[in-house]
Amino acid sequence: MFFILSKLLIYFLYPLSWIFALLLITFLIKNKRHKRYTSITAFILLLIFSNNYLFKQFVTFWDFPRIPTTNMRYSCAVILGGYVSEDAAKNGYFNGAADRYIQAIKLKETGKAAHLLFTGGNASLDPDGFTETNWLQSELKIFNFPDSTLLFEKQSRNTIENISFSKKILETKHLQPPYLLVTSAFHMRRALLICKKANLHVVPYPCDFSGGITTVSFDDFIPSTDALHGWNGYLKELVGYTIVSFKS
Repeated sequence: MFFILSKLLIYFLYPLSWIFALLLITFLIKNKRHKRYTSITAFILLLIFSNNYLFKQFVTFWDFPRIPTTNMRYSCAVILGGYVSEDAAKNGYFNGAADRYIQAIKLKETGKAAHLLFTGGNASLDPDGFTETNWLQSELKIFNFPDSTLLFEKQSRNTIENISFSKKILETKHLQPPYLLVTSAFHMRRALLICKKANLHVVPYPCDFSGGITTVSFDDFIPSTDALHGWNGYLKELVGYTIVSFKS
């Protein structure tokens, strides 16, 4: 039930949903004073969340920083799912978070991780049998990694389940902590907090950096659909982090 509610309620986190709701209220109500308030509020929200400069400021604040390279070797790297999507023909493909996969391969090739644990099933409300890790198994064949060094968790639907189910596999395989935790920089804070709550000793290995503040240009102050879209993922992380913080 919690999984279903989380999937449905997430749409109410999107700034564009707030703006459309306010515009709908503006259209439906008759009180002129209230109409003015709701329309002005919608306009202000649009200006704020479409401002690329403000979005970059938040990205810089929230994204987990890059970790300096060390010669440390780890028994396993846990790669959180979310970088594989399914097309209309039920075929998998790498989406915008594919750097998680790229970094995992680099960790294995350079010997920094003896094992790779890929975690992720199907997060759809109406799963059709497709799973991230089943598809990844076929993709990984080209590297000729020993089967014994590749682990797959195929049941999880969200980050909490990613961590919980992965912990059981790591304990069953008797792989010694700490483990590398590979996920996107914007997702790392919440993932680390979940690991802490689950008593899973990990070392962060952030990737898929969004960029944050680089140079400021005039274009950053022109309303941007990219900024509007970018806030969707970050607000989800912020709310998710807050919820996990209060969970025992």
